[in-house]
Amino acid sequence: MATLSRVRTLLNEPEGLRYHGFAALYAVSGYALGLAGLFADEWLVNGVAVLLLAHAMVIAAYLVHECGHNLVFRSVRHNAMLGRTLTWLCGASYGTYEDIRYKHFRHHVDVDDVVWFDYERFFREHPAALRVTRVLEWFYTPAHDLIMHGIMVFTSFIIPQRRNQRRRNVTVIVIRGGLFLALCWFFPKVALMYAVSYLLMMTVLRFMDSVQHDYSYNLTLFEFGKPPRKGDYAWEQEHTFSNPHSFRYERPNWLTLNFGYHNAHHADMKVPWYRLPAKHRELFGDNPELVIPLSAQLKIFHKQRVRRIVGNHTGNEPFGREYLQAARRAEVYGGNAASFLTSF
Repeated sequence: MATLSRVRTLLNEPEGLRYHGFAALYAVSGYALGLAGLFADEWLVNGVAVLLLAHAMVIAAYLVHECGHNLVFRSVRHNAMLGRTLTWLCGASYGTYEDIRYKHFRHHVDVDDVVWFDYERFFREHPAALRVTRVLEWFYTPAHDLIMHGIMVFTSFIIPQRRNQRRRNVTVIVIRGGLFLALCWFFPKVALMYAVSYLLMMTVLRFMDSVQHDYSYNLTLFEFGKPPRKGDYAWEQEHTFSNPHSFRYERPNWLTLNFGYHNAHHADMKVPWYRLPAKHRELFGDNPELVIPLSAQLKIFHKQRVRRIVGNHTGNEPFGREYLQAARRAEVYGGNAASFLTSF
């Protein structure tokens, strides 16, 4: 009890012991149990383990987001410690937690999708890569995201501004890569199932991100001029959209730590995940027409899985309030390969 009381004093809010504590315990134990279940001989156990492992990684990823906003602990240092640890669970440890946090805050402060990697140009210059990506995406394989995560793995060798991270980058590659190669050599079935879990995690993250904003990316991550929309929070709300799994019932949204209440999150970054539904109701009431229903999200994800790879922000799509209505009718492309885990 004394230990719990001590932990409670370190948390940003006393309620965090229940909600953040449960989420962190689930992420760690789910990862361990899921990984162990991959070694079982029964295929049913393997199937459950793949899903559990994937979901544990999803929760770890969204807890990294919470830590990035300093919503778990009072101290920035303690949030960073937890955030860095969780990046090892969700495969984002090749770069630094600080880079993830910096890029995400630029997204909020600049009111923009701030990036370094110009994937539209990459696909124009590598048409063969685009053709392969389109084929794989047709089969629901997150190939576009695999390109992004590939850059993340070798971040210090690809991004000039991060060359000073090479020692750390190589260390992580040796540890994670060595462990995965060992799995491939000694337990190939386990390695394959782990890869499936990882692909499922990426699919969930990009599914949630795909319709939450309607603005295109800008290559300003390493530029320091004044962003044109910085501080324009009215514009931000007009071009930010909420996509909960269920608007009527709150608990299903815990599957992604309420990340679908995106307008509420952008309205107040200091609100932890477990209070976002209440914040949404405070700001927007109980009108279901102000969110994109799950049925429309699924239709967009299915129908536009190839089309949204490139050219999904050409100016021909609805914009602002019109985008919300079009998205509710599943008449938009949605974005692709956007994730707070990829810090470029």
